[in-house]
Amino acid sequence: MASEISVVVLIALVVVLAAIALLSVFYRFYFLRKPRRDVPAGDVLVSPASGKVVRIISIGDGVASAGISKGLLGKIDLLVRDTIKRGYVIVIMMTPFDVHFQRAPADCVVEKVSYTRGRFLNAVKDAASLRALVNERNEILLRHRRVGKLKVVQVAGFMARRIRCFVRPKQKIHKGGELGLICLGSQVILVIPDVKVLVSEGQKVVDGETAVARF
Repeated sequence: MASEISVVVLIALVVVLAAIALLSVFYRFYFLRKPRRDVPAGDVLVSPASGKVVRIISIGDGVASAGISKGLLGKIDLLVRDTIKRGYVIVIMMTPFDVHFQRAPADCVVEKVSYTRGRFLNAVKDAASLRALVNERNEILLRHRRVGKLKVVQVAGFMARRIRCFVRPKQKIHKGGELGLICLGSQVILVIPDVKVLVSEGQKVVDGETAVARF
């Protein structure tokens, strides 16, 4: 009987170790993949992340309020206050199967990097509701010589509790250059001035490759 129990324990241990090894391989070679991107030239801003555009909010004299709760209006106002008076907030949802590196939307200089502690609500489920704006996040404020200020916001999620930022203030970065990485499913928010938006809600975008706006 003891030998039979030992065999069962040994098999269970092998299964657990195999599962850990497979998860490690998935994380290292799939989740952390960084494909080559064909960054479009010209007067376009590229997507900072891969995923699906779940919300595009127009910012005018005041934050557009359609379908947004009062509490979230305040969060959005704080998000854009140092960046734009008129323009757009583009919310991109990333699942665990999307590339999770973030890239610069244009040739820019980093003006400020600001990290904010917060909650870890699910950033994928009901992503268009903007509930994840209360989550932990990292804001990267950029300046383009023609467009003006832009902002890329890395938002943590229920599973994404590790935000990495690769840039620092005063650093110059080229369009498509690496800004950071968020581990597992999460969101990236792009704040841009009043330029021509080229994407729509529900559209899939690719980091550093999909043109999201023209200036």
